This record gives sequence, structure tokens and C-alpha cells, in this order.
Amino acid sequence: MYAVIKTGGKQHRVSEGELLNVEKLEGNKGDSVVFDNVLMVAKEGDIRVGTPVVEGAKVVGEIVAQVKGPKIYVFHMKRRKSYHKKTGHRQPLTRMRIKEISI
Repeated sequence: MYAVIKTGGKQHRVSEGELLNVEKLEGNKGDSVVFDNVLMVAKEGDIRVGTPVVEGAKVVGEIVAQVKGPKIYVFHMKRRKSYHKKTGHRQPLTRMRIKEISI
């Protein structure tokens, strides 16, 4: 059984017991999070696709950790003007474990 959820402007395919990183969600380690934006649910060949969401479906996850993503470097330069600037960015992420998918 798997589902497609929408969180943080992105869509994720999840199944029970899976670990995934999503955009930062408020909460502490061990807190439970319910995702109501379920776009699709598939269970043993039975596929339900929402318009835009599946009514009554929800995915429950548990926060495992608040982490940072990999460092991304941003480099700006204007040629022949002796201008350049290099900065870095690390996106805050929430590591989730999917506990339950229900229809």
C-alpha cells in the first residue's frame, strides 16, 4: 500500500515504515503529524485518485529528527567588473517516518 501526499509544495510517494525528508514542519522529535492532502492511494491493485484530494484519506507520520539538507553554493559574478559573491544555503528539513495510511 502506498500513497502520494503533498507537503511543502512538493509531492512525495510514501509507504508505511518509510523514512523521508520533507520541508521543515513545526514539532519536536516523537510528535505525530497528519497529512490530509492525499492525492492518490493504491492498495493491492485498487487505485483511488483524488480530484484534487482523496476524500477521507489521511497519512500519519512521526517526526524522527529536525535536520539540514546538503550545502548548496550560490555564485554571482559580473564579468569585467571585478564583482563576485559566493554564498551558501542549507535547507531545514524534517525527517519523518510514515506510521499509517488510511482511506
